[in-house]
Amino acid sequence: MSAEPGPGAASGGGPDSDRAAVSEGTPDTGPGAGPDEPDARAADRRARRAAVLAAAVLLAAVVAVLALTTPWNPLPGKVPGGAVPVDPARDFTAAEIARSSAFDAALAPRAYASLAVGLAVVLVLGLTPLGARLIGRATSPLRRLPARVAVAAVVLTTVVHLAALPFAVWGEIILRRYGLSTQTWPAWLLDEAKSLAVTWVIWTVALLLLFPLLRRFPRYWWTGAAAGGLVLVVAVSFLYPVVFEPVFNRFHPLPRGELRTELLAMAERDGVPVKDVLVADASRRTTSLNAYVSGFGSTRRIVVYDTLLKSPPARVEAVVAHELGHAENGDVLHGTLVGALGVSAAVCLFGALLGSPRLLRRAGVTAGPGRDGGRAAAGAGDPRSVALLLALVTVAVQAGAPVQNLISRRVEARADAHSLDLTRDPATFVSMQHELAARNISDLAPDPLERVLWMSHPSAPERIAMARDWARVHRAPEPPSLQP
Repeated sequence: MSAEPGPGAASGGGPDSDRAAVSEGTPDTGPGAGPDEPDARAADRRARRAAVLAAAVLLAAVVAVLALTTPWNPLPGKVPGGAVPVDPARDFTAAEIARSSAFDAALAPRAYASLAVGLAVVLVLGLTPLGARLIGRATSPLRRLPARVAVAAVVLTTVVHLAALPFAVWGEIILRRYGLSTQTWPAWLLDEAKSLAVTWVIWTVALLLLFPLLRRFPRYWWTGAAAGGLVLVVAVSFLYPVVFEPVFNRFHPLPRGELRTELLAMAERDGVPVKDVLVADASRRTTSLNAYVSGFGSTRRIVVYDTLLKSPPARVEAVVAHELGHAENGDVLHGTLVGALGVSAAVCLFGALLGSPRLLRRAGVTAGPGRDGGRAAAGAGDPRSVALLLALVTVAVQAGAPVQNLISRRVEARADAHSLDLTRDPATFVSMQHELAARNISDLAPDPLERVLWMSHPSAPERIAMARDWARVHRAPEPPSLQP
């Protein structure tokens, strides 16, 4: 995100401007500072305090909404006889448990290394002059602000993606070793290129919308950006099923037959109108099983992986019933709106941080007088500040991930309960969870750190135990153990 270029940036961010940007001797009051400089600094401080206050209010609203709307207990009332203990050995063979542990042990080093290196790269780019220098050199031939912003977005996201690529290759090798990936390497690389292109589009659009605000309202740009961020998050959520999903998958209608009829009838019984039942060609990429309900209103459809269609119809129905639970409870829309509120809070916090001359100097961006005298905000309007913004966004996303995962696990548990309410068949639910976990080689006993950092769903043994709890609550036959 950028603002009026600082001293030396008018040339397009060439080497001379980079040297000026990283100079530790750049004072807050340089040549030409007028007598109103103290007033400008006071106004900057007031704007930063207002941004912090707005962020605090919005974050408090997010916390309140999550506390009040999260389904902390997906089952009604207490479980007669107490909750069923979570025990992988009750339903999974020793070989399945060993395979899950080995797969997790193979993936964990890659996951931790990828997280550490990814954070290190964005922090080095954003909190040292390196990112500003890189952008300055890449944009030096350009004069128009939109072009400089777009190039900055593409260059930085490409660098970050390339830094993560070795770990993605590492992960793909592991998936192939365990038989989960069916892609050729050219197809895999094409998917990586598509993912990078989508990242380019999203970041470029967001930055092109942001920078006019940074330039025109250097102190209070965050007010408009917070509202714009909310709208952008909602728009992307609505557009994703019809714009982005087809980039990665091909879909065709599920052929007429008993399964299609039953899935549509189940959706109708559940009060969830769906436009169609589609099959995704997931088998060209993976052997994993999945289904989901995608879209809103007239675009809502049930999507089933073609790999799942090989399972017994009752299990397919149990999976789809879970996904209908998300639709019936409005989980996607609720998550989108809460996420948009969180984005607005983060934008306000960024408004305070990007208003700090000290932080801008650390990032290699020179603060200079803006339209209304705001020096720090003018520095944030330099396209070279995109590196700092990328670092702030990355840290915010990672900091929010544990809370997001916690809420997601509770929402998924509620969808499981909905599946059981709709099908009234806990035994099939248990067998379905066993098949999903065995085929996907799910982690049957995640350690606490992995749970906090990455687990958006309860583990399969937890979901199976909850199904037995459901049977006890509803006085239905409790599913027997799958292992003797």
